[in-house]
Amino acid sequence: MSVNKVILLGNVGKDPEVRYLDSGIAVATFSLATTDRAYTLANGTQVPERTEWHNLVLWRGLAETAEKYIRKGDKLYVEGKIRSRSYDDQTGAKRYITEIFVDNMEMLTPKNSNGMQSPSSNIAQQNQNVQPISVDAQSNNNVQPNSTTDDLPF
Repeated sequence: MSVNKVILLGNVGKDPEVRYLDSGIAVATFSLATTDRAYTLANGTQVPERTEWHNLVLWRGLAETAEKYIRKGDKLYVEGKIRSRSYDDQTGAKRYITEIFVDNMEMLTPKNSNGMQSPSSNIAQQNQNVQPISVDAQSNNNVQPNSTTDDLPF
């Protein structure tokens, strides 16, 4: 038995690029940044902050949701699988890329009533427009606000 599961909590690096296949299926791609905080070891050695960039790929209903609602700087929680592939660039050199194929995501950036980013980071407000939205890849277009509590340990 094997498991290929990735969980990321980070900030969107650029607006999603969405394309539609001839069959009408939407595919969205964008980057997500996760950052490990800087810290100091017991012996005084300082370890600097480190940011990792992840290439996300979303299909069908998740891609359509990303196109409508996700913008650069938004905070996202995603679950998915790691996929690696190679391709030949314009010069003919072989390039390798690792992507996260997203199965589930939660948008954690509050939105105010006009759809623009809200400066407030209080997700637990009672107004339904500012609660995070959970989207599951299996249900394609099933977008539902989460409750104000979550199971995240942080």
